[in-house]
Amino acid sequence: MLDLLSYLIKQGVATSKELCPDLPEGVRGLPKLTEAACKNKDGTDCNRCAEACPTDAITIFKADEKGKVSLDLGSCIGCGMCVEVCPTGTIINNPSTRTAVKKRQDLILSNFDLERPAPIVPTLNPLFRRSVAARVVSTGCSACDMELGASGNPIFDIERFGITVVASPRFADVLVVTGPVSKGMQSALKSCHEAMSAPRSIIALGTCAISGGVHKGGYADACGVENLLPVSVYIPGCPPHPWSIIYGMLLAMESGTLSKLSSKQAKSKANT
Repeated sequence: MLDLLSYLIKQGVATSKELCPDLPEGVRGLPKLTEAACKNKDGTDCNRCAEACPTDAITIFKADEKGKVSLDLGSCIGCGMCVEVCPTGTIINNPSTRTAVKKRQDLILSNFDLERPAPIVPTLNPLFRRSVAARVVSTGCSACDMELGASGNPIFDIERFGITVVASPRFADVLVVTGPVSKGMQSALKSCHEAMSAPRSIIALGTCAISGGVHKGGYADACGVENLLPVSVYIPGCPPHPWSIIYGMLLAMESGTLSKLSSKQAKSKANT
C-alpha cells in the first residue's frame, strides 16, 4: 500500500488545468477561412478545395468577382484536403477546440463574413457550478463515442465539470447523439427521447449527427438528428477532440461555467 501511495505521489497531477486550449502546432483541427479571395493569380476561379472535399462542405461562388467561398463545418469531416490543395491561403487549419455552437447556421462560414462573436472559454466557478446527466445514443462508427470516453480520462476529467454519463434515459438531462441516425435507429432514438423527463436538451456530437457527413443523401436516410428532433448544441468534427466535446457540453449546461476570455488571454492573443 505504501509503495502504491508513493508511486501515485511521484506521478503528480495529470489533469490539465488549462481549459479548452488550442491544439498543439502540427495537429490538424477543423479548417477556417481567411480574408484571402478564392482566385488564382491570373484572376480565374479556383475550385480546388471544392473538388477535393468529400462531403461537398465547400461552395465557391463563381459569379462573385471577389472570390467568395463558404464552408459548412457541420458537413466537414476534418480530412484537411482543402487546406492542403488551397493555393490562395483562403482556407487554413484552425487549432481551436472551442468549435461548438448553438445555432446550425453558425457553422456555415464565409470569407466575406468573418465577424463572429469571440469564443468563450470555460472556467470553473464553484458558486455557479451545476451538474448534468447525459445519455448517449450511438448510431455510427463509434469514433465520437471513443472520444467522449477519452474526455473522462485523468487528463480531461469531464466529471470535474459535473458532467456524467448515465445508462438510462429516465435519469438523463441531455441526450447526446452520435452517428448519422439511419432509418434503423430513428425509432429507437425517438423512444429514448420520449423516455426522458422535461426539460431536456439534445446535443449533436460529430459531423455525422449534425448533417450525416459522408452518409447523407443515401438510401438509409442517414442525414443526422436535426430532421427528427430539435438540437440544442452542435459539436462539429469527425470525431471532435475531447476538449471540443467538453466545451459543447458546458455550452449546453449554461451554468455559469462559461465566461468570456480573460483580459490576460485576450491581451496575449492580441500581442501574437
